[in-house]
Amino acid sequence: MNLTSAQLAAALDSTNLRLDASAADIVALCEEAAEHRFACVMIYPASVTLAASTLQGTGIKIGTVIGFPSGRFSTSAKAAEIDAMQKAGAREVDIVMNYAALREGDLTFVDAELRALSKRAHDYGQLVKVIVETCFLDEDQRLVALRLCEDAGAEFIKTSTGFGSAGAKAEHLAAWAAARRGSIQLKASGGIKTLADARALMAVGATRLGTSNAAAILAELSGGGAAVAGGY
Repeated sequence: MNLTSAQLAAALDSTNLRLDASAADIVALCEEAAEHRFACVMIYPASVTLAASTLQGTGIKIGTVIGFPSGRFSTSAKAAEIDAMQKAGAREVDIVMNYAALREGDLTFVDAELRALSKRAHDYGQLVKVIVETCFLDEDQRLVALRLCEDAGAEFIKTSTGFGSAGAKAEHLAAWAAARRGSIQLKASGGIKTLADARALMAVGATRLGTSNAAAILAELSGGGAAVAGGY
């Protein structure tokens, strides 16, 4: 898959969801994103205010995670996070589906929650990505998750939190690409460490990649070095 540096950068959500991330780490992530023009920075809610200050005037979007990483929070708690993050400056929200409820077959609950949260975020003008944690779902459940995300009006369905037993897999994305009914986009995340990883996932339909190795992957494309291993 042929990509220019600008095309690749625009597909990367530069991510720091490390448990030990410092304020200095977040500032560095933001400065790097502004330099390379990544799609957004993806950070914990508590870091959004700092990121908004650091990125002011750059045009780089701030994304944050909602109900992360388990998805097993009340709908009202997830809604409160969306409210707070809109005020803090987040323009993209990656909402963790209650995939445990999906696995138990409580599709009515999952559907209602996703519809309510997507509407709330959209009312604020936020872009919605729903994380479904594919490593814990079987093939049928992954396709049900796709349908639920489509019905909720999410802009993206996203593979992984990076905290599960496995990250993005090309075959899962390819199945979604073949089965989707409309314009929902695909975000791959978890374990994306090299340019080869990025190319393989984009080749089967991913238009966003969440990775803690964004700058290294971009440098690899430009011949500036190999990507390094990271945790997300």
